[in-house]
Order: sequence, then C-alpha cells, then structure tokens
Amino acid sequence: MSDIGADRRERLNGEARQQIKGAGRTKKVVKATWKPLLAAIVVFAALYYPVGMFIVHKIDDNLDFRAEPADVQTGQSYAVATAAALIDREVRVNAWTPNDPWFYPSAGLDNMPNFQLGIVEALSRFGVEMLDQIGRVRGSSAADPDLQDAAGRLKISGEKWTWNPSVSIWPATPAESEYREASLRLNRYNDRLLNGNAVFERRVDNLQVTIERIAADLGSASQAIDDHVREHAGGWWFDYQVDDEFYRIKGKSYAYYLMLRDLGLDFEGVLAEKNMTRTWNEMLSVMRTLAGMDPLVVLNGSPDGLIFPSHLATQGFYLLRARTKLKEISNILLK
Repeated sequence: MSDIGADRRERLNGEARQQIKGAGRTKKVVKATWKPLLAAIVVFAALYYPVGMFIVHKIDDNLDFRAEPADVQTGQSYAVATAAALIDREVRVNAWTPNDPWFYPSAGLDNMPNFQLGIVEALSRFGVEMLDQIGRVRGSSAADPDLQDAAGRLKISGEKWTWNPSVSIWPATPAESEYREASLRLNRYNDRLLNGNAVFERRVDNLQVTIERIAADLGSASQAIDDHVREHAGGWWFDYQVDDEFYRIKGKSYAYYLMLRDLGLDFEGVLAEKNMTRTWNEMLSVMRTLAGMDPLVVLNGSPDGLIFPSHLATQGFYLLRARTKLKEISNILLK
C-alpha cells in the first residue's frame, strides 16, 4: 500500500511540475506576444501625427487657379465661377483641416488651417458684396435666393465640427458641408445667369463699393500685423503665433487676388471706359506678390533686424501697397 501511495504522490508531483512548467511557458508566450505588440503601438503613436500631418499638409496657393464659366457671352461671371471652384477645392480636393478633432493627425497642423480660414474670410466678404451690390438691381430689388444662401453659409465658422457639447448635445452640420452647399449655390446662380433668370449688375458704383470694402478688410489685416509686430517682434525668432497670423492673411490675400483678377474680367467694359486697365493690372501685380509670399520658415525678427527678418512686417508692407492701389482705383471710379 505504501508503494502504491508513493507512486501516486510521485505521479501527482510530476503532474504539478508539468503544470507549473506549462504555466511558465504560457507566461513567456504572453510576454513574448505583448512585447512586439506594445512596441508596435509605441511606434504607431510616435508616427501617427507627424506622418499624417506630412501627408495632409498643403498650402495650395496656385496663383493661376481659375474656373472658366460655361458661357461668358450670356453674362456668366468669372469671379463667381472661380469662387465656387475655390471652395470646392478646399473642401473636396484638399482636406478641410480647421475643425479637425484631436484624434485626426491634421489636428496638429496650424499653417494650413489658418490659410484655409483666411480664404473663407475673403470669400465671405465676396459673397456679401455679390448679395448686396452686384447681384441685384440698384440694391432695391429682392435678394437673390442662391446668393443669400451662399453668403449665409460662408459666414459660418470654419472651426465648426460635427459635435460640440458646449453648444448642443445633438450632432450639427460641419463647416465643410456648409461650404460645399455654398459652392453649389454659387454655381446655381451662375447657371441662372446663363438662362437670364438672375442679375449681375456691371455698374461703376457696384464695383467701387466692392473695392472699397475689400480695401477696408485689408486695412483690418494690416492693423493686426501692426499690433503683432509692435508687441512681439524680435522676442523670439521662432514665434508660435506669427506663422498663424502670416498664413491667415496669406489665405485672405490669395482669395482676394483671385476674386479681383476675375472681377477685372467681369467688369472689363467698365475698366476700359474709365481708362484704368493699367492701374487695375498694377494693383493685381502687387496682390499677386502679396499672395505668393512663401518663406520656408516664418521668422519674427525685428523690422530693422540685420540677420533675422520679420516676415510679418514684409507682408504688411505689400498689404499696405495693395490697399493703397485699391483706394486709388476706388477714387478713380468715383469720378
């Protein structure tokens, strides 16, 4: 009996040792599995934002961008066609980034979002002028429904996302969807011009008021540059705010350049009548230089710095030149 008991204990001890060995091997397998998985997670987290930002980032400042109207002979607008195409480019072709939440890699971008916000700010002003001045007869007729809808949507903040619990617990329409609809409305307005069911008033006073208000908006941007340069220039060469200001104004200047270039085509007869084609082209040349500024790194040196420049101050110089040219054109149109 004792031998049988001893054999049984030995067998049980052997099974226990096997179980212990098996458990040890399982721990080793689990540990061996988690190590590469944890390493993969760390590598992914380290690359997700920088690689994603690199892929998404694009300052699309093509100065020759334009959209030809379907039929200019029937009064369709070059400027409206380009405005609709520019919106579509930024929300469909390029990624709309200003409202991207934190879990998007593009949430780490700052130059591209500010450039896009500047574009929409200029297009919003253009939409208002189309609604109030150019798209109605002497300002006394009813507002064009498509222009009214487009102007309203372009006023919506570009940072509006699908869900903002501080405003509402319910999902909302994001900015890019609003802008996409604005683009469709502008194209619909141009289509109605083709059919003679909409108004595009090519009068001197309409153009003059539009130019005056664009000049005023550029004046506000110039003041923003002056404030930043006086308060921050020379403090840090690599200012984390100076590039935001620079690219927002660059986006606004870029969109205004395209709109003014094509308004020159829409109002070609008015410019020729006032003998100001040359003056208009000089203004466009300054606007093109302003919109095309593209430093590798936006530096915040002193305006009189010997080594490190102030790109914002340089931008401000061309902004003031552009505004001066616009004011000159406005004065000529008033005569």
